[in-house]
Amino acid sequence: MRVVIFSGTTEGRMLSAETAAMGAETVVCVATEYGKILQEHVPGTKTHTGRMEAQEMAGVLQGADLCIDATHPYAKEASRNICAAAEATGVPYRRLLRRESPLPAGCIPVDSAEEAAHFLQATQGNILLTTGTKELPVFSSLERQRLFPRVLPAQESLFACEKTEIPRGNIIAMQGPFSCELNIAMIHQFSIRWLVTKDGGAAGGFDDKVRAAQQTGVRLVVIRRPKESGQSYETILEQCKEMMACR
Repeated sequence: MRVVIFSGTTEGRMLSAETAAMGAETVVCVATEYGKILQEHVPGTKTHTGRMEAQEMAGVLQGADLCIDATHPYAKEASRNICAAAEATGVPYRRLLRRESPLPAGCIPVDSAEEAAHFLQATQGNILLTTGTKELPVFSSLERQRLFPRVLPAQESLFACEKTEIPRGNIIAMQGPFSCELNIAMIHQFSIRWLVTKDGGAAGGFDDKVRAAQQTGVRLVVIRRPKESGQSYETILEQCKEMMACR
């Protein structure tokens, strides 16, 4: 059995470890070199690195028995391309859904990074951005001195910050997970008044951000998840076990 997992999440790495342990040929596709470093710690898996369009994804899927989309909940374009590639090659497609988190009372829910930036234009105080580098240009309408982006410690992340003209002293380049205590320390260190986040679920550190905001009085701006359908980690894992048992 050959399984191709388009990863980029903790669940993707966990699932690849499970399928490899079952004896399935497991190919894991990640977009970045940093994702490759994390994935290479999972024994028994093969890693394909680099951003791909649907046609390239279809090439990787040739001969696969199952395609699992375990990309980030907000990676809408990637999921569309993966689904199209699976359909083009006739490979069964499964979308692994990360559990959503209940939004805390008092937070400001918005539908996009653009809406978050527009809201923050009428505010004062420093902003901790934990939404990733793709959305950084959206916040360029705000005073750069207010922006404290937390990004992965990778060259492409630093380049994105430089391109957006973020002051170097404002860049927080660290790899999570971030505990509640560490979030609180950063909030105090940089005099943060606003924390912008996506609902990355418990695995993405959302709960720890919520607790840190509640304990420090920081206002939380939450970008809602795009609506999609799929299956839980447990359901997809069980389906993989059943497929292996039938071979």
